[in-house]
Amino acid sequence: MSNPSIPPRARKVVLAYSGGVDTSTCIPFLKDTWGVEEVITLTCDLGGSEVDLAAVRQKALASGATHAIVTNVASEFAHDYVFPAIQANALYQSKYPMATALGRPLIARTLVEVAHEFGADAVAHGCTGQGNDQVRFDVAIKLLDPKLMVLAPAREWGMSREQCIDYLTQRGIAVTVGRSSPYSYDCNPAGNAIEGGPIENPWAQPPEDCYLLTSALANTPDEPEIVEIGFCKGVAATLNGSEMEPLALLQALNTIAGRHGFGRVDMVEDRVVGIKTREVYEAPGMLALITAHRDLEEMTLMRDVLRTKFSLEQQYADLVYGGQWLSPLKSAIDAFIEETQRTVTGDVRLRFFKGGCTVIGRQSPNGLYQYDLATYGERGQFNPDAAPGFIELYGLPASIWRQVNP
Repeated sequence: MSNPSIPPRARKVVLAYSGGVDTSTCIPFLKDTWGVEEVITLTCDLGGSEVDLAAVRQKALASGATHAIVTNVASEFAHDYVFPAIQANALYQSKYPMATALGRPLIARTLVEVAHEFGADAVAHGCTGQGNDQVRFDVAIKLLDPKLMVLAPAREWGMSREQCIDYLTQRGIAVTVGRSSPYSYDCNPAGNAIEGGPIENPWAQPPEDCYLLTSALANTPDEPEIVEIGFCKGVAATLNGSEMEPLALLQALNTIAGRHGFGRVDMVEDRVVGIKTREVYEAPGMLALITAHRDLEEMTLMRDVLRTKFSLEQQYADLVYGGQWLSPLKSAIDAFIEETQRTVTGDVRLRFFKGGCTVIGRQSPNGLYQYDLATYGERGQFNPDAAPGFIELYGLPASIWRQVNP
């Protein structure tokens, strides 16, 4: 272990705690090495994980925490973070629906609230120096309360995973994760991030045993499944005609889309810190909702609005991925997106089959598609006599340019 510099003295610290090796190591490290008097752990249940939260709480106390708080924020996460991102069709680098990134500002906000409640002078997390989460936590916390110190022991202690396990074992703290565990997961209702083992080789195909939410194609149904999603002002509100809250709808779609093998993402990703990594994700429900939502927008929004929104969607995704959920630019884009969603109401039919999710129908009371204008049949009301004059004016700038530049 290296000899990390001791940060300014913190008396009482609230630690974002998952129960894993890194955050478990943080508790004795903060107390023994950095002289923290009291460590309070906070575990936010975003939903979607099968972790025994009671056991996580007991482990925190056994590791030296004076208080171990577990709070369920799953409904808030789905309603206030995931569904707004769906309205934005937010996909980082056009692929990743950012299930992990969306959870970080909510955890950061809850950390700050608990710090205020307990009168803590610092908050801490177990993020390493290579990842994105350190940026997301640090930036969000500083925007929420600039006076709070932010401690990141894992960035400085210089210990490998194996050394962390030894560190805990020497202090009599139980370690439930074996040294040979090939994968680590960050799973919530918006998706699952899979890391470690053979996934770190970008040439290797991800093994089937790494997936938790999606079935292998060989195990998917041999018949397609059709579902209907109803949207109200850009928010998915019904599934097959039944009204559902965001969390329940997302979980139901995870099950449906996942059993048909839809929702896997395999990409080489640009991290905030400047390195490229191979990342594997599962997001069956969220990707299905974005597919349906984007299609409904194509029916209800004008072309110039769609084009402008598309460019802002990329900025939105970059901001969220980079920990700027609370930034002024993100807030301004939020206002634009909210305005565009006023007419995004209607129904979309999706067909799931053998890893695919296909839109096969859409309808909207605000749809800009007009049958009488679009049809080539006898009922067509489009006036072809207006076309020649339009074409002449439309092509006039190019025609003049060619005359000047023969």
